[in-house]
Amino acid sequence: MGKIRLIVLDVLKPHTPSLIDLSSALSDIEGIEGVDSTVTEIDKSVETVKITLVGEDIDYEKIKGVIEKMAGSIHSVDKVSAGSILVKEASTPQDR
Repeated sequence: MGKIRLIVLDVLKPHTPSLIDLSSALSDIEGIEGVDSTVTEIDKSVETVKITLVGEDIDYEKIKGVIEKMAGSIHSVDKVSAGSILVKEASTPQDR
């Protein structure tokens, strides 16, 4: 099976732990080389976060475990890139 090199997740998390703590914990997972986290929505007790993870061989189950251990949940997997290289997404006429 091809190695996952990039994954974008839509995550729901409580305000605590902080986005910094969650991002740091995710970056500690073996195979993860970079993490980008952006809050997209804030509610009274939760935040919706877009998390992009890049690495050589990303283990989705480990990511899911860290997020759940920190009281978060994955709403959706929004993008995945797999294989020996990262492929740039093709642009469409609407993107130009």
